[in-house]
Amino acid sequence: MIRAILKKHRKKTLLLAVVCIGIFSVSTDYNKYFEISKNLEIFANLYKELNTSYVDEVEPAELMRTGIDAMLESLDPYTNYISESEMEGFRLQITGKYGGIGAGIRKLKDKDYVVITEPYEGFPAEKAGLQAGDEIISVDGKSAKGKNTKEISEVLKGSPGESVSVTIRRPGTSGDFDVSLTREEVKIPNVPYSGMLDENTAYVTLTTFSEKAGKNVADALQKLREENDVKSVILDLRGNGGGLLNEAINVSNIFIPKGEEVVTTRSRNIERDRTFKTLNKPVDEKMPLAVLIDGSSASASEIVAGVIQDFDRGVLVGVESFGKGLVQNTRDVGYGSKLKLTTAKYYIPSGRCIQSVSYKKGKSQNINDSLRTEFETMNGRKVYDGSGIAPDVEVEIPALSNLSRTLLTKNLIFDYATAYKLKNKTIAPAAEYQFTDADFQDFERFLSNHDYDYDTASEKELEQLEKKAKDEKYYDAVKTDLESMKRKIEADKKKDLYKYKDQIIDLLKREIVTRYYYQKGGIEVGLNGDPDVQEAIRILKDKNKYQSILK
Repeated sequence: MIRAILKKHRKKTLLLAVVCIGIFSVSTDYNKYFEISKNLEIFANLYKELNTSYVDEVEPAELMRTGIDAMLESLDPYTNYISESEMEGFRLQITGKYGGIGAGIRKLKDKDYVVITEPYEGFPAEKAGLQAGDEIISVDGKSAKGKNTKEISEVLKGSPGESVSVTIRRPGTSGDFDVSLTREEVKIPNVPYSGMLDENTAYVTLTTFSEKAGKNVADALQKLREENDVKSVILDLRGNGGGLLNEAINVSNIFIPKGEEVVTTRSRNIERDRTFKTLNKPVDEKMPLAVLIDGSSASASEIVAGVIQDFDRGVLVGVESFGKGLVQNTRDVGYGSKLKLTTAKYYIPSGRCIQSVSYKKGKSQNINDSLRTEFETMNGRKVYDGSGIAPDVEVEIPALSNLSRTLLTKNLIFDYATAYKLKNKTIAPAAEYQFTDADFQDFERFLSNHDYDYDTASEKELEQLEKKAKDEKYYDAVKTDLESMKRKIEADKKKDLYKYKDQIIDLLKREIVTRYYYQKGGIEVGLNGDPDVQEAIRILKDKNKYQSILK
């Protein structure tokens, strides 16, 4: 009797609890939607008052864009509003295609006009004879003076088949000249170069995970295998900032068997969580593989690198990757515009998420080492979440000297390559090209007519020391020593051009070769002496070393 009463009481209690939870949930949802509705009304009223009553005339679209951008800045840097006018650039990121003349452009320091930095091989700019270093003086008769890269890019892009007239000023020549170009659909290759590094080592570089990235990598590798005795392969993902998630799966599938789990996405709503598996037969699942990564390898690049590491399918070489484990999707928000927003985090086969920072009110915070969790690869190797993908073999890349950095930022490497191309109509093939001692002396003469002064770390320290000495009234006592040290540093700086000669020559060779053989040639010449590539080749040729790393 007592047991029956207690059972009946428990049922009533449980029913009451369920009802209370339901009421609380409904109440919480109501409060949330009421807050949204209330704030939308406040915002609309405020926006209307600003546009009708503010003392000065305001631009409604500009005012709204400011509000939208400020709101999104409180989230993460990957959640962005894409207006109708920006859709062309967004589509370029996804597809690698756009309608235009086919040239990279940039606004260089101390120049009034935007400059062509690279005509793309096979497209209108290159076919019309335009060169890197050409300044764009006007477009369709409208002056381009003072315009920035975005403004010029917008007027050069358009529907394929349409014509555009451009006035060009070429350094080293007299007089401007007009060029009429017919826009085409420009397709920027995501596999700009593939080739053999030696008799048995294939190399493929992937620059972005745009459409058909997986197919293009697979095709490049298949072709190299058909034409050569390929025994190992290097996949270069350095500088690859990511792209489409499905292409990360397709690239992984080249080396990973069909039906294997590649990545899982988890969102706030568990019903939207998804798991992605490989769908096709791999190109090769046994050939020794090295994947090159660096601090700019992000998102989809990290999925591929992480999958290769978690399956112990290959060796990762380089430095730790960026650490972006967030997934973005787009939503239509009307009038041809979109919202790109973070909807989930992704997890690779070991179970780890490689997101390296969290975001609070728009500010990034590194994830503390004590909060990182240990996971295991297929072979039981220890890997961790909460940061980018750590390479299996770390390669220390020499930092750019202050001199080299100054030559780049002041565009002196770029400008010299422009002058070099005017004087030399042809050069040796990219893989054979050499920048001689006579060329370097010519570069030294070129610099004598340009300002390339820079501050060393020692000079900056001396400047701080001098300031402190003056603040603490010790300056008179150390003035002579400080002046002597300054003179010695200045004298030694004059030797820097030869101290960093090899580094400077590498920069010059890549820029010069690109002028003759475009992006493909620049990549090819850059592989010579590349520390990551050399280390990867060494590991791939040493079977015992390769296996010991993976086991």
